[in-house]
Amino acid sequence: MRVVVLAALALTLVAGKSDPLADRVAGKPVRCIDIQRNGGPEIVDSQTILYRQSGTRIWKTGPVGECPSLRPRDTLIVDVYGGQVCRNDRFRTVSVGMSIPSGYCRFRDFTPYDKVAK
Repeated sequence: MRVVVLAALALTLVAGKSDPLADRVAGKPVRCIDIQRNGGPEIVDSQTILYRQSGTRIWKTGPVGECPSLRPRDTLIVDVYGGQVCRNDRFRTVSVGMSIPSGYCRFRDFTPYDKVAK
């Protein structure tokens, strides 16, 4: 009986989590995005980082290969050169309550997700 209750609770928690890319359509990936026009990065999971652009567009990226230190609620420290962040630019993370950053990881391409016109 406990297993059933735990499974039901797990399904409820997963179902309650909203997908920020729901009702959006992916566009053609680009190499760089302008960080001046985007909000700060949001780590969704070990393979997904989102940048929100003025509420209309969300840019999705992630690490090239494995980046074991990439976890939700961590802070992303991005090496920025100029006003853009680009594929292969380096970033690190800092976990809550810690002061020593992780090793470096690199960004993949940035894919735009736009709301579907109704």
